[in-house]
Amino acid sequence: MSNRILLLSLLHPLPDNPARGAFVADRVRLLRSMGHDVKVVNTLPRMLRMHEQRRSTMQGVAKAPRAFSFEGHEVLTVRHTAFPDNPLPRWTAASIKRQARRIEKWLGEWRPELISSHTIWPTAELARVLSERWKIPWVATVHGHDFDVGLAANQGKRIRNLCQSADALMVVSERLDGVIDGSRVIPCHLEMPDSARKKMEKWHGRWRRGELEILFPANSRRPEKNHILALNTGRELETRGWRVKIGDLPNVPRDVVHDRMRACDIALVTSLRESGPVAAREAIACGLPVVSVDVGDLATWLPKRCIAKDTPEALADAVETILEGEVNDLFVPERFEAGVVSKQLEDLFTRLLPR
Repeated sequence: MSNRILLLSLLHPLPDNPARGAFVADRVRLLRSMGHDVKVVNTLPRMLRMHEQRRSTMQGVAKAPRAFSFEGHEVLTVRHTAFPDNPLPRWTAASIKRQARRIEKWLGEWRPELISSHTIWPTAELARVLSERWKIPWVATVHGHDFDVGLAANQGKRIRNLCQSADALMVVSERLDGVIDGSRVIPCHLEMPDSARKKMEKWHGRWRRGELEILFPANSRRPEKNHILALNTGRELETRGWRVKIGDLPNVPRDVVHDRMRACDIALVTSLRESGPVAAREAIACGLPVVSVDVGDLATWLPKRCIAKDTPEALADAVETILEGEVNDLFVPERFEAGVVSKQLEDLFTRLLPR
């Protein structure tokens, strides 16, 4: 069943930052592969280029064009006014809701049957207004930040109200399920071509004498990724005799990410908060073992030996355990594959859009 879907997101990739919000682009790609007609609106804050330095995820936001092409499809950019820490949430909400007419003009005669808001604040404010105007259902999708940070901030009441007013609330991991009643878990799927996948192989390097290449699968500039703990784990491994190299993943295209994963010996996740993380699934699919603190949903599918306490000593122990152990149980569960996720999405659409 084909539907017309308008997807709104604060995190869609940008011309100057193709790695930003790759999981949103993955969802758009999946919906189109399912036969749906999808149009994308990128909701961005007004900001100066110097303000991009506050967070690496904001790279490319200040000068993002009003419209641009992404994978052969036009993406519309609309702006809203926001302030650091959201001291005036009503102001921000009013600012983004005023963009409804511009979106209508851009769409022309095309009208969606469903609106999907990836991230809640403040994008869902616009989704709710358009839903009421066109009298169609809308779906809210939480990837983590809205619940982990937003609910405790000034805009927390508005986020809770938006989630409760949506026709369906999706969260991408079990960790986020139940924060607000009525949510449904539909994970981000694993987006990876067969050519990038690699069978997991047992490590055959020199024990505590050879070079150990560790991948920190995130941008080290993002404070919530806790890069300092990864560095301290590398130092602990060096005291045990390893020659350690640690590299991170700055804002680079997905194919470069996969190349780095296939070239390293092990991935180390030390984040303070995560919903997935998707990078861990990609690493396993690329044949790269993963060691992580207990964050996101990793403990629900990775073997216990891959999960360690958030100390350099415990993580170093886990790294060595993985290197000398078997790898047959290191694989991505089927529930993260595109076919399973697409079926869950179709079930949701069928419930919201009965024929």
